[in-house]
Amino acid sequence: MLGTLRRMRTAALAILCMLALGYVTRYSGMDAVLGLAFTRAGRELYPVFGTLLGWLGTALTGSITSSNVLFGNLQRITATHLDLSPILMGAANSSGGAMGKMIAAASIVVAAAATGEVGREGVVLRAAFRHSLAMVACVAAVVWLVARFAPALAAVPAG
Repeated sequence: MLGTLRRMRTAALAILCMLALGYVTRYSGMDAVLGLAFTRAGRELYPVFGTLLGWLGTALTGSITSSNVLFGNLQRITATHLDLSPILMGAANSSGGAMGKMIAAASIVVAAAATGEVGREGVVLRAAFRHSLAMVACVAAVVWLVARFAPALAAVPAG
């Protein structure tokens, strides 16, 4: 058990730092400022930007959870100010994040190791990037369509 704890200490520290960063951005008001800045994109374009934000957050952090911690409150604030569903934009962040997971550095390293392609991570990234981009574009289109034409599908339930 001590060996496992020793091996996990770096990963646990990284997770704690990411969560701490999420709380710092929330309590310092940084996510509110960024959320209000994103309102400049407008009600028409923000569903696309919100989805891409989840994609980028996961690609950079390597974790959908970390992306949600970092950008969840920002998505809520922006959606509320633009009269969009916060539930829809939270789902857009997570769904976009799922498409970003395939190009996260940790995912690429694991994929290369599992397939015997160690040292060829760049090739794997180039191959996965096009698919990731195409898939996040599809998700963004669905989020935009729901926000534009069927907002009742993502409405906050009364009560």
